[in-house]
Amino acid sequence: MNMNEAKSRIVKHSGECRWKGIRPQKYKVEGKEWASVIKHMLVVGEKGERARFHFRYLELAPGGHTSFETHRHEHVVLVIKGKGEVILGKKAQKVEYLDTIYICPNEPHQLLNPYKKPFGFICVVDARRDRPKVIGKEAFPACESKAPA
Repeated sequence: MNMNEAKSRIVKHSGECRWKGIRPQKYKVEGKEWASVIKHMLVVGEKGERARFHFRYLELAPGGHTSFETHRHEHVVLVIKGKGEVILGKKAQKVEYLDTIYICPNEPHQLLNPYKKPFGFICVVDARRDRPKVIGKEAFPACESKAPA
């Protein structure tokens, strides 16, 4: 679709953190670094949007987790379903409904769901970004800024 054809639109919520016309996808290519994660790409340029960011919903099933990784781009996470944990550097913290997480560039991080109900969050990242590097938890590059408490 040509960028000049982009039209304003509403992606209607259909309940239980699902949206009409948005098909759940795997978080990433299969790997042992992550488990039980799906994503919904809500605004990512597929309908001609020129946004310089991707706006997506990810959901971790009980016991699920993202990869422990680092990358040069920053991102913002807003918890909208359940509760979970985030590891930022060496510190794990509980997060729950409407908590917002800022993850600075090069900060080792991971989101986990050790609870019995799904953990869902909106994640906003640059549309053009570097690929994450999966790291071992023994490696902790420094981060100049701190995530909010």
